Amino acid sequence: MGYQRFRRETEIPASPEEVFAWHEEPGAVERLTPPWERVEMVERAKSLEVGSRVVFKVVMGPIRQRWVAEHTEYEPPYLFTDVQNEGPFAFWRHRHRFERTAANTTLMIDEIEYALPLGLLGEIFGGGFTRMKLRRMFDFRHQVVLDHFRGRQS
Repeated sequence: MGYQRFRRETEIPASPEEVFAWHEEPGAVERLTPPWERVEMVERAKSLEVGSRVVFKVVMGPIRQRWVAEHTEYEPPYLFTDVQNEGPFAFWRHRHRFERTAANTTLMIDEIEYALPLGLLGEIFGGGFTRMKLRRMFDFRHQVVLDHFRGRQS
């Protein structure tokens, strides 16, 4: 069975340079974490550059698991990517893309390729739940960024 894919995009009223820089600010990960998610930051990435990593403890039901993500691509102001080295997924790659529009706004795109543990069994029992959780999480994240840049215009 192949990887599952998730994609979310939103037009942000700012340039790619500004939106990318916002993601590089200290505390950006915390601002992007929905309040309903039970996530504890263990180690913050010093940057988004290749080789930097972030470590979380995530809680899923009665299970606490360490999630280690390493940045593998860094092309400011258009792209950075992180992959899971340890965590709840059998595979996880998250590309953060920032494309300039004709209006000098940014099309912010999150593209995720992932595989659940246990292959087909994991997909049967956890696929729908995972897709719903990703939609809800990235709706929140995109709204946070959109609200920040809309608020700047007022």
